[in-house]
Amino acid sequence: MTEQLEPEVKTIDFRIERIHRMAKGHFGEVRFVGIKFHEKIGWVAKIQFDEFESLVAEGEDAISALKNLRKRVKKIIERYNTV
Repeated sequence: MTEQLEPEVKTIDFRIERIHRMAKGHFGEVRFVGIKFHEKIGWVAKIQFDEFESLVAEGEDAISALKNLRKRVKKIIERYNTV
């Protein structure tokens, strides 16, 4: 008898915390990581580093915006590590 494992359901909070850990580990200080709905754009995920610097990603829903933001952070870290 084989038991199928259900895929782990990743909550929005889990995704935000994971992105925060990634960004803090690479960039150092992170003010906040968050998500909000913008009427004209849609969902926007954002990492704020200091007063002026931030990374932003958009998506059709909250999860896709967070996934896009995580991809951006991963791409930056990978580029930095290859130099």
